[in-house]
Amino acid sequence: MKTTNKFLIVFAVLAMLFNTSTFAQDAPAGPQYYVITTLHWDMDYETEDSWEDIEKEYLNKVTMKNDYVMGSGFFVHRWTADNSELRYVQVFANWEAIDKAGERNAELEKEAWPDETARKAFLKKQGAFYSVHHSDEIYAVMPGAKLMDPKPTEDMILYLSTRHFAYPDDGTNEEFNKLRMEYVENVLHKNELIKAYYPHRHAWGADRTVFMEAYLLDSMEDLENMGDKNGELFRAHWADDAARKAYWQKAGKYFKPGHGDEIFTAIAGLGK
Repeated sequence: MKTTNKFLIVFAVLAMLFNTSTFAQDAPAGPQYYVITTLHWDMDYETEDSWEDIEKEYLNKVTMKNDYVMGSGFFVHRWTADNSELRYVQVFANWEAIDKAGERNAELEKEAWPDETARKAFLKKQGAFYSVHHSDEIYAVMPGAKLMDPKPTEDMILYLSTRHFAYPDDGTNEEFNKLRMEYVENVLHKNELIKAYYPHRHAWGADRTVFMEAYLLDSMEDLENMGDKNGELFRAHWADDAARKAYWQKAGKYFKPGHGDEIFTAIAGLGK
């Protein structure tokens, strides 16, 4: 998307300026970073053009041909603080790919629309759907993802949970990773309502404490039932009250109290 190209060139430099190893295990094979662009609809824009058709054309002519982008998708407001909000997510294998993706997009745009006037007209039409205001953040992929295969053919529900690390003095990476993976493997991976699960942590953005978990489900009904099923699986793995209490005491110290919830519609036809 044109709105993301302008910030990609600085990422290689930023990568040297901070350490993202806190609460991390060895980097997983495959995707390692998500670039999340928060966009806003231009609520005053009126057109007969279809947003999905325009973005589908760009997807087919540019994004699908960009080997530096491992995956991408659009997620539109369903239950968030701002009804004008939508998010565009791109998946990358490494920092170098993030940097090079913007350059490759520009090359592919010229190949797709060789005539400069036609190219500018299309990109202007594409950009007109959105407000000029947007924000960009990068998140590092954490182990324990439950991947979706094959790619969905129908729109899905994306539930996004945001928590914040507490960095306890008596905590260790080893203990945190062990506790988290025990829950992920015995609860989230076994919950058939959860079609995909993607955990990720802050890498570049406003708040280094952010820990986000994205869940893909078939319906709002499945989302409503997900918590009950998680509870059943949790009680099945930790069979007595003492074991459950001990687990939460150990795991809970790694997070600040409270969490945030957001729900989006994942647009199936606009995913790579």
